[in-house]
Amino acid sequence: MRKKIPLIRPLIAEQEVEAAARVLRSRMLAQGAITADFERKFAHYVGVNEAVALSSGTAALDVAVKSAGIKQGDEVITTAFSFIASANAILYQGARPIFADIKQNTFNIDPEDLQAKITNKTKAVLAVHLFGQPFDVAAIREICADHDLLLIEDCAQAHGAEYEGRKVGSFGTGCFSFYATKNMTTGEGGMVTTGDAAVARTARLLRDHGQADKYVHTVLGYNYRMTDVEAAVGIVQLEKLDAMNAKRIGNAYYLNRHLTLEGATLPHAARGTTHVYHQYVIMLARATDRNRFEAYLQAHGIGCAVHYPLPIYQQPLYQSLGYSRELAACPVAEEVAQSVLSLPVHPALTRDDLAHIVQTVNGFEGGR
Repeated sequence: MRKKIPLIRPLIAEQEVEAAARVLRSRMLAQGAITADFERKFAHYVGVNEAVALSSGTAALDVAVKSAGIKQGDEVITTAFSFIASANAILYQGARPIFADIKQNTFNIDPEDLQAKITNKTKAVLAVHLFGQPFDVAAIREICADHDLLLIEDCAQAHGAEYEGRKVGSFGTGCFSFYATKNMTTGEGGMVTTGDAAVARTARLLRDHGQADKYVHTVLGYNYRMTDVEAAVGIVQLEKLDAMNAKRIGNAYYLNRHLTLEGATLPHAARGTTHVYHQYVIMLARATDRNRFEAYLQAHGIGCAVHYPLPIYQQPLYQSLGYSRELAACPVAEEVAQSVLSLPVHPALTRDDLAHIVQTVNGFEGGR
């Protein structure tokens, strides 16, 4: 029987194991000098002055939105199509997420719909570089400038992605996740990136119980600290990130050249961007039975998943908060959610794996 090809496989080698072991042997495990080194190196990589390491990508989003001064009664516009953490970070502040529709060709927030949903309560835009594809940074930055809105970038799936030669996370306040499935990992962990020293200061206060000095607490804070064990792994992963992304990009190009599934729309990199393919997401033709296609792939040993089956406002949580389909009005997001499927693209794939994926996908006889 042929080996199974997982949808996601973190690349962890002896370098990461030894880096973690060195910290463990030192007995200095909590946030310390290694974490500070990781912050410096990550800031340099992204091209910003400041990076603040945190315990998760969700913590990074929460801290970024808090640092923007978002409060109860404010509105923040975000995408209807993402992992729920993107919108929940707005709810954490008592503010209201306003959902904008997406562009079907990139799955990213539609600047025109975003513009249409701005009100006098809108304070910020939280846009997501989804699946490794940068959103339309120029258009959204122009809208933010015209309406005096803050920009928060959810970069959880886009480590190393670029827009016009510049790394994501350097245009507004960037939020990264280092969860096990990401393009680089520390197991858990996150990072806020910024060129604004005041945002960085606030983020550092919030992550450590609001401590300005030892046992002097000036604001309500949290325990959002990263450990030196995680940071040590992160430093090694960061050194490998460009090579791992290059492998993802090469794998995506191979799939784009060879997949011929009838009616399927394959992912592409928008002009002026470097797409790092956190996920390789295809859109199936309406006539294709997605459940049957998933079962077929899994029966042939190919991991796959739906990212994401519902727009965020259709999640039970948001339904309970009064978000109706009519109120949210994101028809493209609803259509996309019914037709997307993620195929393996991770850097551990061999040429044999890729050939098997192509042969299997192309051999599917679709239909309802």
